[in-house]
Amino acid sequence: MLKFSESGLRPEIIRAIEEIGFENATPIQEQTLPVLLNSTNDLVALAQTGTGKTAAFGLPLVELADANNTSVQALILCPTRELCIQITKDMDQFSKYLKGLQVVSVYGGASIEPQIKALKKGCQIVVGTPGRVLDLISRHVLKLQNVRWMVLDEADEMLNMGFKDDLDAILEQTPDTRQTLLFSATMRKEVSQIAKRYMRNPDEIAVGKRNAGAENVRHEFYVVHARDRYLALKRIVDINPSIYGIIFCRTREETKDVAKKLMHDGYNADALHGDLSQSQRDYAMERFRLRNLQLLVATDVAARGLDVNELTHVINYNLPDDLEAYVHRSGRTGRAGRSGVCVSIIHTRENNRIKDLERITHKSFERKSIPDGREVCEKQLFMLIDRMERAEVDARIDEFLPVIYKKLEWLTREELIKRFVSEEFNRFLAYYKDAKDLNVNVHADREEPSRRKNKIEYVRLFINQGVKTGMDAGSLIALINKHSKGSRVEIGKIEILKKFSFFEVDSPSEKLLIKALNKADFRGQAVVTEPADTEGKQPVKKKESSKQRKAKKKRPDKRGF
Repeated sequence: MLKFSESGLRPEIIRAIEEIGFENATPIQEQTLPVLLNSTNDLVALAQTGTGKTAAFGLPLVELADANNTSVQALILCPTRELCIQITKDMDQFSKYLKGLQVVSVYGGASIEPQIKALKKGCQIVVGTPGRVLDLISRHVLKLQNVRWMVLDEADEMLNMGFKDDLDAILEQTPDTRQTLLFSATMRKEVSQIAKRYMRNPDEIAVGKRNAGAENVRHEFYVVHARDRYLALKRIVDINPSIYGIIFCRTREETKDVAKKLMHDGYNADALHGDLSQSQRDYAMERFRLRNLQLLVATDVAARGLDVNELTHVINYNLPDDLEAYVHRSGRTGRAGRSGVCVSIIHTRENNRIKDLERITHKSFERKSIPDGREVCEKQLFMLIDRMERAEVDARIDEFLPVIYKKLEWLTREELIKRFVSEEFNRFLAYYKDAKDLNVNVHADREEPSRRKNKIEYVRLFINQGVKTGMDAGSLIALINKHSKGSRVEIGKIEILKKFSFFEVDSPSEKLLIKALNKADFRGQAVVTEPADTEGKQPVKKKESSKQRKAKKKRPDKRGF
């Protein structure tokens, strides 16, 4: 294990990182520091979120940058403003005792004028998001002709967020002589393409297996019907009274909805999503960092840059559309040597996605049962008793004790304990009194499709929604349930494709469901549902009725003429 004091970094930097509490390098730092301090080769470094990647590239940069030269020597690109701010704070801490070394952050969602002013004063290191960096380059304020080091941090996330063209444009503005450092949690095809296009025979460092999950994270999943997802979430939280975690949702609308429900139900939770102003986001994140919030409900993008090492749980309210994003989510827990749990709530037809995740992360996932009311109440009760045992007694209460003793002297010890516990605990007992079993029947869930089809005659339908519009099996089931007008619809096989999908329903529900869904919309887009052909490869072509032809003639074109 490499000690920072033996790493070759100058004494001023050692002093700064010792004040932070760093003593020994993490595996990614141990492998990266000697390479960057002693070589000008390009580098691809693969490691999970939370393994210390910022220090892995940040410490060599503050060591090697020339404080006497005020031109930009290093440019660090990252996907979000939160991560940009966090990296800048870390770099400022690393260079605390280095005179003349300046680090400037540039990012969207904030006034550009102070950033322009800071750049004009001169700095050696710039940390920025691609959009704002490109804006400043176009204004001729950010000049990159002297850049010696180009860092792409969370490269896979920047590509996920659609920054490929921006990255290309920025990289073309930097000298061919630069040293390019690419840090990523996963090695996607697009990341490989950037490495091939803009890097020269890069060295590669990988901590753990490629795209693998963190070693000290346990992976669990619960199978429920889509309609029971929120109830399952509450029980998972209730069975873990000391939980301190992030609940990941797919969309900002879902994030708002889940956070609102949790707060309404008395949980110490808040939301983090793209509709918040920067001050609102900073407030929510700071409350969470200080543990004034127990649960933070967030989208993947909004959670980038949230640097918290003590998370006990990450909960996937929905699995991400891109399963490699699961690696980033799960890496939020089990950091800094601690253990953690990554929980996924899936519906009955997502078992194949769990198998894909096991393949991607090289981890085994344990199927767990949703706890029943008695289990939750027992766990909460003993948590209450433990809390009471550890409670600190304030000596100022002594003056009130004689009156309290007098008032309660008619109660026996056993009666007093019962009343105390009941006062604190009756809410849970009442809520879970008649709680239903949320678990999907394992045997029914595993029943052969051919046996189910013998009982129910299914028809196959086409819908014009797929992965690109945010559709997944859970969203489709929810859409069907919402528009089936209280009728029981038996759903068979679901096949989600890129631009459209197929699904099976029982024959008696076909006409009613087609009619209902064709009046619906999904995320603002009109839904089209039709019978599929006999092979299920495309919708059945129907002849237009005379009424439809007349309506089409009367319909204005997109220009309104």
